[in-house]
Amino acid sequence: MFLIGLLYVVFVGVLLAILRDSWFLVLVIAGGLFIVQFWFSDRIAAYSMGAREVTPEQAPELHGAVDRICALADMPKPRVAIADSDVPNAFATGRSEKTALVCATTGLLRRLEPEELEGVIAHEMSHVAHRDVVVMTIASFLGVLAGLMVRVWLYSGLSRGGRDVNTAVAVLVVPLVSAAVYVISFLLTRLLSRYRELSADRAAALLTGRPSALASALTKVTGQMARIPTRDLRKAEPFNAFWFAPAFSSKESLGRLLSSHPTLEQRLDQLGKISLQLGRP
Repeated sequence: MFLIGLLYVVFVGVLLAILRDSWFLVLVIAGGLFIVQFWFSDRIAAYSMGAREVTPEQAPELHGAVDRICALADMPKPRVAIADSDVPNAFATGRSEKTALVCATTGLLRRLEPEELEGVIAHEMSHVAHRDVVVMTIASFLGVLAGLMVRVWLYSGLSRGGRDVNTAVAVLVVPLVSAAVYVISFLLTRLLSRYRELSADRAAALLTGRPSALASALTKVTGQMARIPTRDLRKAEPFNAFWFAPAFSSKESLGRLLSSHPTLEQRLDQLGKISLQLGRP
């Protein structure tokens, strides 16, 4: 996903190099891509992960967990879906509470106890309440926009420098500068994503009053990942930013820097502190 985004930024840089006098058109194109991403990214993600909506009769346990969390949080009930995958995970999408969809995989439903499932659903519902899909969409777009604005500024500076500026150098330098800006924005967006995951864990623990159940679910899901065939994890990996827990997680410092989720240790440590605050084991 990072390389695709980088390619997108370089592509826009090339457009600016070609359309020097039409940078406003490039801004319009970038804005159009943002609108498409904003309105359809959740649907594309749900479709790509094979989510299918289910009725209370088809999935009574899942609907029951969603109903209980909605009652506790005083939220409207989202659409409920199941993804036919042995990867134990869950995700939520939607720009608002009205368009939200909460999905659990068959692997998750088969492995978790009711209290653990409720903790996972509370985590995903907190993403909906905090409008994290909107937050992350805007954050990612701001990174692209930042690179775009740097290029516009740089071109303006080059144009003021006179006619002796080598156009070929400009075409080479501007995409490189924009790519560097995008790298920084990418890292900041990943930092924001990790913060939102910790925030969702905290909200779920306080809402249910059972941090230990969420900690148990986290431990169980992460531990079960090692038993899932690598090919299935590879299919799920592109959607790590949506998942309750990443399909692959790295213990290396660089991997942590690029990760969309905090480490398991960080999440369990926070839940342990919340347990002490609530006076529960």
